[in-house]
Amino acid sequence: MFKFEKAYPHEVGISSSSILKAIKNLECNEIPMHSLLIMRHGKLAFETYYAPYTENTLHRMFSITKTFTALGISLLYQEGKIDLDESITTYFPEYVNNNTHPWIKETTIRNMLQMRTCHASATYKVDMDTDWVESFFTVPPTHKPGTIFHYDTSAAHVMGALIEKLSGMKMLDYLRDRALKYLDFSSDSYIVSDPFGVPIGGSGLMATPMDILKVLYVLSENGTVKCEDGAERQLFPAEFISQATSKISDTIVTGPILSEQQGYGMQIWQNEQGGFVMYGMGGQLAISLPKQDMLIMTTADTQGIAGGNQTIYKAIYECILPSLDNEDCAKEAEDAAHTAYKDLFEYASTLSIKPPVIKTYTFNPSEKDYATSSINLAYKIMDNNLGFTKMRLISNPHEKKGVLTLEQEGKNVFNIPFGIDDMVESVFPVYDYNCYTGSTWLSSNVLYIRSHIVSECVGSVHFEIYIQEKDVTVFMKKIEETYFKEFNGHLYGTLISE
Repeated sequence: MFKFEKAYPHEVGISSSSILKAIKNLECNEIPMHSLLIMRHGKLAFETYYAPYTENTLHRMFSITKTFTALGISLLYQEGKIDLDESITTYFPEYVNNNTHPWIKETTIRNMLQMRTCHASATYKVDMDTDWVESFFTVPPTHKPGTIFHYDTSAAHVMGALIEKLSGMKMLDYLRDRALKYLDFSSDSYIVSDPFGVPIGGSGLMATPMDILKVLYVLSENGTVKCEDGAERQLFPAEFISQATSKISDTIVTGPILSEQQGYGMQIWQNEQGGFVMYGMGGQLAISLPKQDMLIMTTADTQGIAGGNQTIYKAIYECILPSLDNEDCAKEAEDAAHTAYKDLFEYASTLSIKPPVIKTYTFNPSEKDYATSSINLAYKIMDNNLGFTKMRLISNPHEKKGVLTLEQEGKNVFNIPFGIDDMVESVFPVYDYNCYTGSTWLSSNVLYIRSHIVSECVGSVHFEIYIQEKDVTVFMKKIEETYFKEFNGHLYGTLISE
């Protein structure tokens, strides 16, 4: 079994109080964290998960998948099956013809690794109902390859297809067979496929945070790992890893936030501290800090939160890093009762995704007080382009729970249980994705429900329900990349007497 040696934070020069400060900082900034893992000097100093997530929950890692795709490419290169400086069209002749643009023919695998393709964005998003791989070769390019950095997720998708094409194996199986098996990478991990059966090499990885931390550790060791028998094994080519984790491409113009303006290697970002990051949308961050000899892994859902990822970096950089090897660590080391660590451990054991919280509750004297009494209200929904025809809202403040039901005539019924100032775990109807749903009353007649999707999709669905004596107005917003489109917009309904 490949496991990290564990240590108290102070034993590796991290004060427990600084970790607790970072956790509380993220809570104050209302960042929905899912996990936090911290290593220093090769030892695991802290590990926590926010309910309903656990250490065994597979989490969508989004663009961290790109790093795994790059590692698969490195193994093909090591086996002599590809030339990094060969045109990608060499390996996909079925997509090339006389009309193929010269810039596409000039695009090499190295260009794709470095995000210097001829496309400024993911080509398959032009029409997601057609072959995603083929789109890379047919969508008109925007610029000469090998020049400007643009975040092109379709490049990683094509490289994932290339790995399966040349290895004859599923991409993650190929990585397991050649390398990940030595890390005890989760056996139930997988990569979500596109509609045509191709692994989504740019964002589809489902794995545990510990899986990612192990790979981060191997990258920080330049591709090597010490196995159970004590032997050192080179899992990935050292020269490739050295290049992949270095600054090759400039991102200062295209990076939207400071942490994404530090440069890019090969499917791996640079960071402000002189290290590198495996970065995934929504707060999936595997951070290497070589100067501090630290590795940090987070999962979260910062989608829809302006500067959310930067807030996570800031909490780490401003709360934890200044405390390294300081007086607090010395004091904690002298405390035989480990008081600071016990405080941290006790607090961490209660962490969970929180229900919506408001600073000020508004009582509306012109409206009935729906917030403090049990209600069971049914509505006929006016014609709308989302297809909903009926709605029922049940709320029981004494039991701190309720149910929102939305019906699409002849199609779907969505029964969504929710907690009131609390959370309820269930399965989101129709999509069959696990979810964690809570609510709060914004005022005496306005209910806000937020459902966190906890599955292959990571995101949230929001409902603002404005109740009046004879009717209801609902605003719905989904913050998720691909699905839940029926939950974007407004509904108006009139009360049904029962």
